[in-house]
Amino acid sequence: MLQISQLFIYPIKSLGGIELKTSAVTDRGLEYDRRWMLIDDNNRFLSQRENAQMALFKTAIGVNGLKVTYSLDLSSITFPFIPLNRKTTPVVIWDDICTGQYVSEGADAWFTLKLGINCRLVYMADDSLRPTDLRYTKEGTVTSFSDGYPLLMIGQASLDDLNSRLKEALPMNRFRPNIVFTGGEPYSEDTFKHLTINGIDIYGVKLCARCVMTTIDQDTMAKGKEPLKTLAGYRRKGAKILFGQNIVSAGAGTLNVGDEIQVQSLQTEERFIFS
Repeated sequence: MLQISQLFIYPIKSLGGIELKTSAVTDRGLEYDRRWMLIDDNNRFLSQRENAQMALFKTAIGVNGLKVTYSLDLSSITFPFIPLNRKTTPVVIWDDICTGQYVSEGADAWFTLKLGINCRLVYMADDSLRPTDLRYTKEGTVTSFSDGYPLLMIGQASLDDLNSRLKEALPMNRFRPNIVFTGGEPYSEDTFKHLTINGIDIYGVKLCARCVMTTIDQDTMAKGKEPLKTLAGYRRKGAKILFGQNIVSAGAGTLNVGDEIQVQSLQTEERFIFS
């Protein structure tokens, strides 16, 4: 039996994640997931790819807002889920431009001080609709400030197989999934096409290409060569190293640790198949 074993959200893009026992599913992924983002002076998103220090910011969901703690000095800031500031601005994520809502001058000043980079914190309001890539998803599918898709799924068996090939095992947080499941064979998520979980229809749309963020220790921001060095030996397809599958949902609902995952159909396209 396939079963959800872990659920994660990453409220602020590229900052620390939060492990949950249950989560609401919205039109753009799990509730609160990547609804905030730090931008530079050019309104482009900030990422651990260029700023590994961002790994040291840990997030927590409070009663009235989101709390962020900087692990080097344990200082923290809390701001409401819905910004009081109504000013908006176009923001850039890869090749996409969408609307971000400024959070507060206080938040901007705090992150600028801790990171040592001029930056501002923005929020994605419900009326800011960022479409996913129509080459892989249906029209009308949207996502948050994620790299491109609302959800990422990885099987625990896949990480276990990778770790069996490494000198030192790596934790799941290197890969920033939303849904982790137990059961099945390693990399069985590669070919998931249509799933149902707790009455929610979920569709696999694209294998996830991995980047240097996977080589950053999320507790110390130390960088290494793994897991990309090892993954390149057996998980390369063309110029990309693939691990996990990007998925989308149809309709709202709730996901819980322990929910059974029912496989309705599998992918047959070559891009999902490893020989």
